[in-house]
Amino acid sequence: MAGPGVIDVTDATFEQEVLLRSDEVPVVVDLWAPWCGPCKTLGPILERVVGATDGAVRLAKVNVDDNPNVAAAFRVQSIPAVYALRNRQVVDSFIGALPEPAVAAWVAKLAPAPSEADMLVQAGDEASLRRALELEPDHPGGVVALAELLVGRGETEDALNLLARVPETAEVRRVAALARLGGQAELPSNDGLESRIETLLDRVKDDDAARQEVVDLLEALGPEDPRTARYRRALTARLF
Repeated sequence: MAGPGVIDVTDATFEQEVLLRSDEVPVVVDLWAPWCGPCKTLGPILERVVGATDGAVRLAKVNVDDNPNVAAAFRVQSIPAVYALRNRQVVDSFIGALPEPAVAAWVAKLAPAPSEADMLVQAGDEASLRRALELEPDHPGGVVALAELLVGRGETEDALNLLARVPETAEVRRVAALARLGGQAELPSNDGLESRIETLLDRVKDDDAARQEVVDLLEALGPEDPRTARYRRALTARLF
C-alpha cells in the first residue's frame, strides 16, 4: 500500500497515472517486488525524497510481479529499477538501491527551483496569475489556472485564446472543453448528462457540432469517470 503522495500504478492505470501525468510534472517510476530486499530499502527513501518536493515530482510504484506489461515496456532485467519520465519520455534512470543523498541529488535534477512565475502561480489569485504570465507568457500552470478562472465567469473566448499559447495536455483539453461548452461551472446532473450525450450520439455521424460537444462533455467528465470510456466507444461506433 502506497503512502501519502505516492501512487500505486498497474498495467491498466499506467497510461493515465504516468504517461499523461508526465505532461504536467516529472514522474518517478519505482519498479519493485515484495521479495526484493533492496527494494524495501530504496522504496521509503524515494517516498521521502519525492515527498519533499511538495508535488513538483510525483512517485509511481509498480509491483512488477503483478504488472508484467509495465515491466516489459521498460525491459526490466533487475530491480529495483527507477525511471524518470517527462513529457512521456524517459529522461533519466538508475538501477539498484542508492543511498539517500544520491537519490536526493538525482531527484533534485528533475525539479529545478521554482521561478518567480512558479511562485505567483502557486498563489493562485487572478492578479498573481496575470503577473506570472507577464513574466512567462507560456507558463503552462499559469495559463491553465487563469483560463479556468475566465471560464468560470463566462469569458470563454478569452480562455480559449489563452490556452492556445501552450501545448495540449489533459488539463488544457479539460478547460478548453468547459469553455466550448459555454463556461458552465458544472456539468448537468447524471440523468441529464447521459440523456444529452445519447441525443448527441444520434447526430454525430453528420453533425460536426454534435460530435465536438460529445468530445467536450467526455473531456469534462474526465478519464476517471467510467462513463467516459463507454461513451468514447459508442462515439467511435457511430462514426465508423
